[in-house]
Amino acid sequence: MECKYKRIAVKIGSNVLTRKDGTLDVTRMSALVDQVAELHRAGVEIVLVSSGAVASGRSEVKPLRKLDSVDSRQLFSAVGQAKLINRYYELFREHGITVGQVLTTKESFSTRRHYLNQRNCMQVMLDNDVIPIVNENDTISVTELMFTDNDELSGLIAAMMDVQALVILSNIDGIYNGAPSQPGVTVIREVEQGKDLSDYISTEKSGFGRGGMLTKSSIARKVADEGITVFIANGKKDNILVDLISNPEETVCTKFVPSENGVSSIKKWIAHS
Repeated sequence: MECKYKRIAVKIGSNVLTRKDGTLDVTRMSALVDQVAELHRAGVEIVLVSSGAVASGRSEVKPLRKLDSVDSRQLFSAVGQAKLINRYYELFREHGITVGQVLTTKESFSTRRHYLNQRNCMQVMLDNDVIPIVNENDTISVTELMFTDNDELSGLIAAMMDVQALVILSNIDGIYNGAPSQPGVTVIREVEQGKDLSDYISTEKSGFGRGGMLTKSSIARKVADEGITVFIANGKKDNILVDLISNPEETVCTKFVPSENGVSSIKKWIAHS
């Protein structure tokens, strides 16, 4: 496989990994691991940002009393994160690939020391042929301490690790030029610098994820301003990840064209936060 990217970040959303009943879709997860493994064997360094902890925990524990949203998120994620990373560990081990867990919070990006420690941890993992699997630490990240969602986290990770491409996998094909349910509506295949998409994007959120397409578009724009190519694509499509990286022109997705200047807006935001 020919690939022009040496290092990429891949964000897998909750709506990709979750079934209709809110439990983890292990079949889809396994298929995505197969694709990450194929890219890994082709020499691509990959940082995986994965949702799914809450979905993993939801099927494992039945609360003894009714919980509020914070308590239930903490409970399900505490149980589910262990199950999620163990599932990833076993699936990647079948390919002879070692993975490691990185749990982070928004506060971890607020000081230079924490930022560099986090960056060094993932760099050491990549140097030793280990795939970092990153998720927000939902057990302690609540209310104002939370990222907007893992789209925001994946953007920060992409900038931190100097990747060439960020792939955001959702449950739709990309950003449409109208309501997807309307006839004649198509996916916007390429977004040039400065293009305004606000008229096309619904502010609604879907399924089990915290973020919607508005968030994805905003993060994608900021990351592209860093000089990083961004793809928004459908993670439920067979072989989507390999197709995106090896043959993006023929794969249905929305591509954000990277800035040639690389204004580093995310790193500036981190430095002044």
